[in-house]
Amino acid sequence: MTATAVRTPATDGPRGRWAERSRLLGAWNSVVTSYYVMASTTTLLVVVGLVFVLSSSSVESLAAGDSPYAVFLNQAQYALIGLPVLLVASRLPVRLYKAVAWPALAVAVAFQMLVFVPGLGMGEGGNMNWVRIGGFTAQPSEAVKLALALWLGVVLARKLPLLHEWQHAVVPAVPVAGVAIGTVLLGHDLGTAMVMVLLVAGAMFVAGVPLRIFGAAAVLAGVGVAFLTIGSDNRMTRISSWLSGSCDVTNECYQTLHGGWGLATGGFGGLGLGESREKWSYLPAAHNDFIFAILGEELGLVGTLLVLALFALLAAAMIRVVRRHEDPFVKITTAAICTWIIGQALINIAVVIGLAPVIGVPLPLVSAGGSALIMTMAALGVVISFARSEPGAPEALAARAGVVRRSLAVIGRTRG
Repeated sequence: MTATAVRTPATDGPRGRWAERSRLLGAWNSVVTSYYVMASTTTLLVVVGLVFVLSSSSVESLAAGDSPYAVFLNQAQYALIGLPVLLVASRLPVRLYKAVAWPALAVAVAFQMLVFVPGLGMGEGGNMNWVRIGGFTAQPSEAVKLALALWLGVVLARKLPLLHEWQHAVVPAVPVAGVAIGTVLLGHDLGTAMVMVLLVAGAMFVAGVPLRIFGAAAVLAGVGVAFLTIGSDNRMTRISSWLSGSCDVTNECYQTLHGGWGLATGGFGGLGLGESREKWSYLPAAHNDFIFAILGEELGLVGTLLVLALFALLAAAMIRVVRRHEDPFVKITTAAICTWIIGQALINIAVVIGLAPVIGVPLPLVSAGGSALIMTMAALGVVISFARSEPGAPEALAARAGVVRRSLAVIGRTRG
């Protein structure tokens, strides 16, 4: 005689399904959900990035006469630097971030200006956006992003009751942000500047700036991008190639074509980890801007959807911090960081799948690049710190830490 499951209203029927949904919703509504979701998704994205930096760069490294692990080891070092930065940032109090916002932006902009100092500034791909000091190379614009997010949080939170008036909504946020973005544009890095514009828009939207001001700003931004694009033969070639139905696949459309081939070859389940064909010197920037194509080729649609789901979870956790936290500074700064990281991810993916012209921004936490990885981890550490200060979160985290300590003490006495 076989046992059969007992069906009860508690486990079956509408009431049972409602109870199950309530339990899931209760878990999501926990006061520490934002903290744990952000910490876990950040970790997973960094791990995915390390795996695919190794996979996508090994062939090129060998072709250059280096170790197949050369780029991977560099990226792993940056991740190891970024980890303590994230941990420290996640433990700092909100009041400290408010205190350092002004000097941080001043230092970051001054650091960005070093790219124009002969002997220090470095260029690549037509962009002057790197600095080499003492054998170390850094991209100052990544520090400007985080500093600008903190500064906007302080300024807009302080002027919150006056933001319905256009003068207060615009000054000083727009001129100062314009200077910060302008220093990046001086180095011809339009992609990074566009991400910074998204950052500013996210901060001002959550701050409650009237939509009519956004409309005027969007028109001005469109005119500015058009002016900068028309004034650059390289940018005009990229856009015309993207819009053209008959693009030169051996020149302008080569990178986009091979990125699409990589995604198409991967199909649903992928060719298998390490089995990419495009990384064999066919796809330029395979471990940087087009790493998503290698991921799709090796893990298929399943892998790309997994990465998209991780970014969606990261966005949901940051939006949750915006909705639940009581401090306007936290809300505005978190919104700025969210639009920076998620907006940049969407731009990168849109470029790879052909929905946007080649712009040249990396996939956050995944693409190779030390400055981008460290500063993105630092920014997420800031938001994790905010999540730790959500209403009820400090008490819940302290209680869980106490339970862990008591459990370890009991285990120690048992072994003794």
